[in-house]
Amino acid sequence: MRIISGKYKGRRISPPKGLPVRPTTDMSKEALFNVLNNHFSFEGLKVLDLFSGTGNISYEFASRGSTPITSVDGDFGCVKFIKQVAAEYDFNIAATKSDVFSYLEKCKTTYDIIFADPPYGLDQKTFEKIVLLIFEKNLLNNDGMMVIEHSKYTKLDHLIHFSFQKSYGGSIFSFFEISSADEDSENEAMQNDGEEE
Repeated sequence: MRIISGKYKGRRISPPKGLPVRPTTDMSKEALFNVLNNHFSFEGLKVLDLFSGTGNISYEFASRGSTPITSVDGDFGCVKFIKQVAAEYDFNIAATKSDVFSYLEKCKTTYDIIFADPPYGLDQKTFEKIVLLIFEKNLLNNDGMMVIEHSKYTKLDHLIHFSFQKSYGGSIFSFFEISSADEDSENEAMQNDGEEE
Protein backbone atom coordinates (compact mmCIF):
# COMPACT_ATOMS: atom_id res chain seq x y z
CA MET A 1 0.00 0.00 0.00
CA ARG A 2 1.48 3.31 -1.10
CA ILE A 3 0.68 6.94 -0.28
CA ILE A 4 0.34 8.60 -3.68
CA SER A 5 0.61 12.30 -2.87
CA GLY A 6 1.26 14.94 -0.23
CA LYS A 7 3.97 15.15 2.44
CA TYR A 8 4.47 11.37 2.55
CA LYS A 9 4.19 10.71 -1.19
CA GLY A 10 5.73 7.37 -2.16
CA ARG A 11 5.80 6.03 1.39
CA ARG A 12 4.84 2.36 1.58
CA ILE A 13 2.70 1.10 4.46
CA SER A 14 2.43 -2.64 5.04
CA PRO A 15 -0.65 -3.82 6.93
CA PRO A 16 -0.49 -7.18 8.70
CA LYS A 17 -1.84 -10.20 6.86
CA GLY A 18 -5.27 -11.52 7.76
CA LEU A 19 -7.17 -8.24 8.07
CA PRO A 20 -10.70 -8.57 6.58
CA VAL A 21 -10.18 -5.87 3.95
CA ARG A 22 -10.32 -5.09 0.23
CA PRO A 23 -8.11 -2.00 -0.12
CA THR A 24 -8.90 0.57 -2.81
CA THR A 25 -6.35 0.08 -5.60
CA ASP A 26 -3.69 2.73 -6.26
CA MET A 27 -5.23 3.43 -9.68
CA SER A 28 -8.71 3.98 -8.24
CA LYS A 29 -7.33 5.98 -5.33
CA GLU A 30 -5.36 8.27 -7.62
CA ALA A 31 -8.44 8.83 -9.80
CA LEU A 32 -10.58 9.57 -6.73
CA PHE A 33 -8.18 12.16 -5.37
CA ASN A 34 -7.84 13.80 -8.79
CA VAL A 35 -11.61 14.40 -8.69
CA LEU A 36 -11.52 15.68 -5.09
CA ASN A 37 -8.56 17.91 -5.93
CA ASN A 38 -10.78 19.79 -8.39
CA HIS A 39 -13.25 20.59 -5.60
CA PHE A 40 -11.16 21.05 -2.46
CA SER A 41 -7.98 22.35 -0.95
CA PHE A 42 -7.19 19.47 1.41
CA GLU A 43 -5.45 21.48 4.13
CA GLY A 44 -7.60 21.49 7.27
CA LEU A 45 -10.51 19.49 5.85
CA LYS A 46 -12.50 17.54 8.43
CA VAL A 47 -12.84 13.97 7.10
CA LEU A 48 -14.88 10.91 8.11
CA ASP A 49 -13.67 7.58 6.70
CA LEU A 50 -16.27 4.83 7.14
CA PHE A 51 -15.44 1.11 6.83
CA SER A 52 -11.86 2.37 6.90
CA GLY A 53 -10.15 -1.04 6.81
CA THR A 54 -6.36 -0.58 6.68
CA GLY A 55 -6.75 3.22 6.78
CA ASN A 56 -5.61 3.51 3.16
CA ILE A 57 -7.86 6.51 2.38
CA SER A 58 -7.32 8.17 5.77
CA TYR A 59 -3.54 8.22 5.28
CA GLU A 60 -3.99 9.79 1.87
CA PHE A 61 -6.03 12.66 3.35
CA ALA A 62 -3.57 13.04 6.23
CA SER A 63 -0.58 13.20 3.89
CA ARG A 64 -2.31 16.08 2.08
CA GLY A 65 -2.86 18.03 5.31
CA SER A 66 -6.49 17.20 6.12
CA THR A 67 -7.25 17.30 9.83
CA PRO A 68 -8.93 16.03 11.90
CA ILE A 69 -9.71 12.64 10.37
CA THR A 70 -12.02 10.08 11.96
CA SER A 71 -11.66 6.45 10.82
CA VAL A 72 -14.44 4.03 11.75
CA ASP A 73 -14.25 0.26 11.38
CA GLY A 74 -15.78 -2.69 13.20
CA ASP A 75 -12.62 -4.81 13.18
CA PHE A 76 -10.27 -4.54 16.16
CA GLY A 77 -7.18 -5.44 14.07
CA CYS A 78 -7.89 -2.70 11.53
CA VAL A 79 -8.40 -0.05 14.21
CA LYS A 80 -5.23 -1.12 16.04
CA PHE A 81 -3.20 -0.88 12.82
CA ILE A 82 -4.56 2.60 11.96
CA LYS A 83 -3.64 3.82 15.46
CA GLN A 84 -0.09 2.46 15.01
CA VAL A 85 0.38 4.19 11.64
CA ALA A 86 -1.14 7.45 12.91
CA ALA A 87 1.29 7.46 15.83
CA GLU A 88 4.30 6.64 13.62
CA TYR A 89 3.59 9.43 11.10
CA ASP A 90 2.01 11.89 13.56
CA PHE A 91 -1.26 11.87 11.60
CA ASN A 92 -4.27 13.48 13.29
CA ILE A 93 -6.42 10.37 12.83
CA ALA A 94 -8.85 9.19 15.49
CA ALA A 95 -9.50 5.48 14.86
CA THR A 96 -12.75 4.21 16.35
CA LYS A 97 -13.90 0.60 16.65
CA SER A 98 -17.63 0.70 16.00
CA ASP A 99 -20.40 -0.60 13.84
CA VAL A 100 -20.71 2.13 11.20
CA PHE A 101 -24.48 2.46 11.54
CA SER A 102 -24.28 2.76 15.32
CA TYR A 103 -21.60 5.43 14.91
CA LEU A 104 -23.72 7.42 12.45
CA GLU A 105 -26.78 7.22 14.69
CA LYS A 106 -24.87 8.78 17.60
CA CYS A 107 -22.66 11.17 15.62
CA LYS A 108 -23.06 14.89 16.39
CA THR A 109 -20.17 16.17 14.26
CA THR A 110 -20.33 17.53 10.69
CA TYR A 111 -17.66 16.83 8.07
CA ASP A 112 -16.30 18.36 4.87
CA ILE A 113 -15.72 14.96 3.25
CA ILE A 114 -17.32 11.64 4.15
CA PHE A 115 -15.87 8.58 2.41
CA ALA A 116 -17.41 5.11 2.74
CA ASP A 117 -16.05 1.86 1.35
CA PRO A 118 -18.48 -0.81 2.57
CA PRO A 119 -17.96 -4.48 1.69
CA TYR A 120 -19.18 -4.92 -1.90
CA GLY A 121 -21.26 -7.90 -0.76
CA LEU A 122 -23.66 -5.76 1.28
CA ASP A 123 -27.14 -5.57 -0.25
CA GLN A 124 -28.60 -2.57 -2.07
CA LYS A 125 -30.75 -1.49 0.89
CA THR A 126 -27.73 -1.36 3.20
CA PHE A 127 -25.82 0.89 0.80
CA GLU A 128 -28.87 3.13 0.54
CA LYS A 129 -29.17 3.25 4.32
CA ILE A 130 -25.66 4.73 4.61
CA VAL A 131 -26.57 7.63 2.30
CA LEU A 132 -29.97 8.26 3.85
CA LEU A 133 -28.63 8.17 7.40
CA ILE A 134 -25.87 10.68 6.70
CA PHE A 135 -28.29 13.22 5.23
CA GLU A 136 -30.99 12.49 7.78
CA LYS A 137 -28.48 13.28 10.55
CA ASN A 138 -27.10 16.32 8.64
CA LEU A 139 -23.52 15.09 8.98
CA LEU A 140 -22.21 16.62 5.73
CA ASN A 141 -21.35 20.32 5.59
CA ASN A 142 -23.22 22.31 2.93
CA ASP A 143 -20.13 22.75 0.74
CA GLY A 144 -18.89 19.23 1.46
CA MET A 145 -18.93 15.97 -0.49
CA MET A 146 -19.77 12.37 0.32
CA VAL A 147 -18.21 9.54 -1.70
CA ILE A 148 -19.25 5.88 -1.62
CA GLU A 149 -17.18 3.18 -3.30
CA HIS A 150 -19.19 0.24 -4.62
CA SER A 151 -19.44 -2.35 -7.39
CA LYS A 152 -21.33 -1.96 -10.66
CA TYR A 153 -24.14 -4.09 -9.23
CA THR A 154 -25.08 -1.42 -6.67
CA LYS A 155 -27.08 1.59 -7.92
CA LEU A 156 -27.09 4.81 -5.92
CA ASP A 157 -27.84 7.45 -8.57
CA HIS A 158 -31.53 7.65 -7.58
CA LEU A 159 -30.80 8.79 -4.03
CA ILE A 160 -31.08 12.27 -2.54
CA HIS A 161 -28.18 14.66 -3.25
CA PHE A 162 -26.59 12.30 -5.81
CA SER A 163 -24.27 14.39 -8.00
CA PHE A 164 -22.20 12.18 -10.33
CA GLN A 165 -20.25 8.94 -10.49
CA LYS A 166 -16.92 7.72 -11.85
CA SER A 167 -15.99 4.17 -12.80
CA TYR A 168 -12.47 2.72 -12.49
CA GLY A 169 -11.99 -0.96 -13.26
CA GLY A 170 -14.44 -2.92 -11.14
CA SER A 171 -15.02 -0.02 -8.75
CA ILE A 172 -17.49 2.86 -8.94
CA PHE A 173 -17.35 6.04 -6.88
CA SER A 174 -20.71 7.76 -6.34
CA PHE A 175 -20.46 11.41 -5.29
CA PHE A 176 -23.10 13.28 -3.30
CA GLU A 177 -23.30 17.04 -2.76
CA ILE A 178 -25.76 19.42 -1.12
CA SER A 179 -26.21 21.91 -3.96
CA SER A 180 -27.87 25.31 -3.63
CA ALA A 181 -30.72 23.95 -5.78
CA ASP A 182 -31.27 21.17 -3.23
CA GLU A 183 -31.34 23.72 -0.43
CA ASP A 184 -33.81 25.93 -2.31
CA SER A 185 -36.19 23.01 -2.91
CA GLU A 186 -35.94 21.97 0.76
CA ASN A 187 -36.64 25.54 1.92
CA GLU A 188 -39.58 25.74 -0.47
CA ALA A 189 -40.98 22.47 0.88
CA MET A 190 -40.65 23.77 4.43
CA GLN A 191 -42.44 27.00 3.48
CA ASN A 192 -45.25 25.04 1.84
CA ASP A 193 -45.60 22.90 4.95
CA GLY A 194 -45.89 26.07 7.01
CA GLU A 195 -48.52 27.55 4.74
CA GLU A 196 -50.60 24.35 4.90
CA GLU A 197 -50.66 24.58 8.68
